[in-house]
Amino acid sequence: MDDDGIETDAWASDEGPRADDPIPASAAWLPEYPVGRRQFFDLGDLPLEADPLGILRGVRVAYETWGTLNAAGDNAIYVAHALTGDSHATGHSQAGHLTGGWWNAMVGPGKPVDTDRYFVVCANVLGGCQGTTGPASAHPDDGKPWGSRFPYVTMRDLVNVEIALADHLGISSYKMITGPSMGGMRAIEWTVMAPGRVRSIAPVGATPAVTADQIAWSTGQIAAIKADPKFRGGDFYGAADNDGPHVGMGIARMIAHTTYRSENELAERFGRTYQAGENPIGGGGRFAVQSYLEHHARKLARRFDANTYIRLAQAIQSHDVGRGRGGLEKALATVKIPALVVAVDSDRLYPVKNSELLDSLLSGSDGVKLVHSDVGHDGFLVESGQLNAFVAEFVEGIE
Repeated sequence: MDDDGIETDAWASDEGPRADDPIPASAAWLPEYPVGRRQFFDLGDLPLEADPLGILRGVRVAYETWGTLNAAGDNAIYVAHALTGDSHATGHSQAGHLTGGWWNAMVGPGKPVDTDRYFVVCANVLGGCQGTTGPASAHPDDGKPWGSRFPYVTMRDLVNVEIALADHLGISSYKMITGPSMGGMRAIEWTVMAPGRVRSIAPVGATPAVTADQIAWSTGQIAAIKADPKFRGGDFYGAADNDGPHVGMGIARMIAHTTYRSENELAERFGRTYQAGENPIGGGGRFAVQSYLEHHARKLARRFDANTYIRLAQAIQSHDVGRGRGGLEKALATVKIPALVVAVDSDRLYPVKNSELLDSLLSGSDGVKLVHSDVGHDGFLVESGQLNAFVAEFVEGIE
């Protein structure tokens, strides 16, 4: 998902990164940078699902909140970010936050996720690069970045951290958990992992289990990063600017971004036009769509981390609510809470049939709500009017 939000400020500057700025080896947030709106919760040691003997030590969670938690602790809404998102779901860019809120259209005063009415929480996921413990964080043994030592984490590990954060904040149950793409997947996992702790979910462009096709797309992205010689097996954090794995991560982003948009949108927007002043037919130039993809590759390199990309892509690959639970139908049979299942009709990464399957498994879902868009998966960002209307009506009906 292309959850860039608004591309602007550098960590401690009012000037945003420019196209000719050096590209850092990693754009992970580090403790010496301005904190911005982040708050921190020291969770401590976390058992990992895929390694029964494995404990991830010294887990710290970076999160943001808006609004006020009521005395009962039940007016909270959790907003779960997608692959390259972070805790900054809403608000302006500022020192400490390279981008503005990635879901400004949905979250804020008077919006469907109303920060004047609800206590809204969004945390950077485990393995992330924006303040929560991840590959760029200091290893507790030697203070050096985890790098290649950072373990494989599953979607369920990510949700376990979110459950611990809810405990820390005194949230008895979330009124709603919502999020797009990977965020929607975690909303679904919450219903099984923490029954009674979430009273409704609103997954957008998500699936109850990733498919072979979706695993295949992300496998190519992971391979592109690992093939970059400057990836150095995951231990690249001491590298100088422009000497990190930004080429490999850029290729991964170009592959991913192609799946975020629809064939029709790319055809209508670019067709076979040439980039201005360039000749791609034997002249060494580029088609306009190639320039567009390279632009998104450069943007991501200036705000993300290659190891985080790999670990979160693998976490998405692990996603299957029915895994080890007797299959999807059995796993979700006891989930009786209201569910708003939303799909984008032109989404080719998480197509409508994924949402239709989820709808059929959730007794609290009243059919798939379709966002009509030519854009593809990113339609949830572009067609905010349609999505906002669905969420606003849904959340009003939740006790």
